[in-house]
Amino acid sequence: MSLPGCRSRLTKTLAVAAAALAVLVLAGALSACSPLSLVNAVSPGGTARSVATAAFGPDPRHVLSIYRPASGASKAPVIVFFYGGNWVSGERDDYAFVGRSLAKRGFVVVIPDYRLYPQASYPGFLHDGARAVVWTERRIAAYGGDPKRLFVMGHSAGAYNAAMLALDPRWLREQGSSPNILRGWIGLAGPYNFLPVENETTRPVFHYPDTPRDSQPIDHVRAGAPPALLIAARNDTTVNPERNTGALAARMRKAGVPVREEYYDNVNHATLVATLSSTLSRLAPSLEAVEDFVRSDGGRRTAPAR
Repeated sequence: MSLPGCRSRLTKTLAVAAAALAVLVLAGALSACSPLSLVNAVSPGGTARSVATAAFGPDPRHVLSIYRPASGASKAPVIVFFYGGNWVSGERDDYAFVGRSLAKRGFVVVIPDYRLYPQASYPGFLHDGARAVVWTERRIAAYGGDPKRLFVMGHSAGAYNAAMLALDPRWLREQGSSPNILRGWIGLAGPYNFLPVENETTRPVFHYPDTPRDSQPIDHVRAGAPPALLIAARNDTTVNPERNTGALAARMRKAGVPVREEYYDNVNHATLVATLSSTLSRLAPSLEAVEDFVRSDGGRRTAPAR
């Protein structure tokens, strides 16, 4: 075999090995989204890049990162991504791989930090999320994004945040806006229907045993809500996909709200978010589903061919 051929084969072998290592570490070490530095390390973003950080509120945690395609084209669809971590952990830099891989597909991506327990409990992190979304809607044009094609997205606790902002008008209304600014929302392995709270870490976040009934996304489904793409792992033992994703989708359909469900094998609660990286996307077609949903304007039209 020629030297270039050897190099190509070695590069592919190393990429597969890196992906396998990342999956093993995620599967064995993550607890609802620990820092994902290894996934970042093996998931280069190509020409996509972070172009800015900005403050969207007064707290030190009110900071966001913005990723955009290297082409610099304007009027790109915008995705605000909220990470998980059971509302007790998480940093936006741990999810750079999400920003890079989605920007590589032509989207402007905003990843905000938000206050975590014990600094904030329900509904403090929803106030923060609403601030970040409204900041994005009002300022993202300066970074090449189209504020009229704005989506929110999240994994695990972040999917909960996205769901509440899309379904419960209170949070965006407090910021002088409404869910009508959203073209849709995307949830990966989200807890949407989890009363009574069973997880010991989650209980104080939601004031157990006095958890407010109106804290559940499933109870805010309403006609006219933004359409949703709901993705879950069939083997999720952290957030039950039938009770959460399946039940929410059924409630949305009953209310006449467009919803698309995707369930994937070979991934679990933790590794599902890793499929948003360019290197680990072979585990499940999450990136393709997200791209199709956004490019089809939340399912309102046929997505352009890639």
